[in-house]
Amino acid sequence: MTKVKSRSSMALEKNTDNSVAIAKKTDSKTTKIKQSIVGDRCNITILMFLYTLQGVPLGLSAAIPIMMQKKHITYKEQAEFSFSTWPFSLKLLWAPIVDSIFCAKFGRRKTWLVPVQYLIGLFLLFLGMNINEWLILTEDPNTMFLTLMFFCLNFLAATQDIAVDGWALTMLRKENVGYASTCNSVGQTLGVFLGYVVFITLESASFCNKWLRAIESPEGLLTLQGFLYFWGFVFLFATTLVAIFKHEKDQSVEADHHHLNIVQTYKLLGDIMRLPSVKSLSIILLTAKVGFSAVDAVSSLKIIDKGVPKDDLAMIGLLIIPLQIILPVLISKYTSGSKPMNVYLKSIPYRLTIGVIITILVHFTPSFINNSGHVSMFYYMLVMISFFLHQLTLYSMFVSVMAFFARISDPKIGGTNMTLLNTLTNLGTAWANTAALWMTDFLTFKQCSTDSMNTCSTSSENSACESNNGKCEIKIDGFYVEAILCTILGILWFLYFSKIIKNLQNKDVKHWHVNVKKYSLL
Repeated sequence: MTKVKSRSSMALEKNTDNSVAIAKKTDSKTTKIKQSIVGDRCNITILMFLYTLQGVPLGLSAAIPIMMQKKHITYKEQAEFSFSTWPFSLKLLWAPIVDSIFCAKFGRRKTWLVPVQYLIGLFLLFLGMNINEWLILTEDPNTMFLTLMFFCLNFLAATQDIAVDGWALTMLRKENVGYASTCNSVGQTLGVFLGYVVFITLESASFCNKWLRAIESPEGLLTLQGFLYFWGFVFLFATTLVAIFKHEKDQSVEADHHHLNIVQTYKLLGDIMRLPSVKSLSIILLTAKVGFSAVDAVSSLKIIDKGVPKDDLAMIGLLIIPLQIILPVLISKYTSGSKPMNVYLKSIPYRLTIGVIITILVHFTPSFINNSGHVSMFYYMLVMISFFLHQLTLYSMFVSVMAFFARISDPKIGGTNMTLLNTLTNLGTAWANTAALWMTDFLTFKQCSTDSMNTCSTSSENSACESNNGKCEIKIDGFYVEAILCTILGILWFLYFSKIIKNLQNKDVKHWHVNVKKYSLL
């Protein structure tokens, strides 16, 4: 429903590679392999920890906009910051480089993992030294600079993700490789939980005073600076242990797979993109989230604007963590057939409808807050129900499209085909959410209470209004305008593309594959 969803599920919608094994497993029920983790317990623990580290920057990227909202920055500035999460949607651009260039003596994956994690640790320490000046102690944070800083942090985290995904295939024994997706899903969800939910709740003075303290204090148990310092040292310490004590196996991922160099991989990706079926699917993936973007990207910020404490929203995120883990498993049994996109199409009308309900709930939020700022428990129940239904439709679409990707991807080129399709999906989410944030201010119309000619559209007009003892009042809230437009576009999108999606689903797999052998001769 909200940014609580969209950011914490950024691990879900922006880094969807972790669901590949779940989808493939459901397509191969007849092949029962007795798996045993004996001898791989340590490796599974290491992978889980590495994926947890990867989720922390994603969680922090979800927490920063919530803290920025307290500074009353514009939604245009929130849109600028949302670009900081784009590296996870673009990692395919440099993934072939990470796969192809390495020092065999040190280890194919450690060549990238170790220096990148050291850089993340140092970057977190650098942010910790300066974050008070850049964000906490100023009423006018430099959004552009913060965006650049967190873009670099997420670029490093996305590169770490590429290395860990590749290492998982050789770190685990062949019969246990399926556990890699579990490590990815659970580990990254835990990392986002620590970086977002735990931080937001323990940083909140009101939450700590209400639940964790006997004597009230004006500050929470955590500060952003201390949190950044802590994880910076954790990254440095953990990376040192991995560099010294963990060694890579000297083996290829699979003997029957075709291993391509950088040039060959980029040529392969280009030819896949030129396939007619992939072209059609690309358009679908890049536009599918437009109808949901206003609710996904803006609604939680609007709820905070209307007076609901941010730590209460974080608590909702805490309560749905088990749901995020369980739902994909439950839904996967309905998408295991030959037509998984049927579930995708059936979910769209329900998700659009729930978006309308959430928009109405946002509008009436002030009605559930009394004069002392207390929010009705009934309101939180409505939020939880809406969020649960929203998550159900979101995961139904997510799992079904992942199952479809698994069915049409060419197994001879490993994860290249799947990663390409995941990248298109993630990019479709990223640009739609950024655009939704950007358009909110553009569609909002304000007026100064003491001067009807002052539209409060610039900082100078805001200052002029305040100097005349006036207040900038919203006459038309751009969020509601945008929610209506997005819903209409979502309905039109569904009516136009539903038949195309069904036709693509019925195509033979040969329409999705290229001749891989020729690339090894280039």
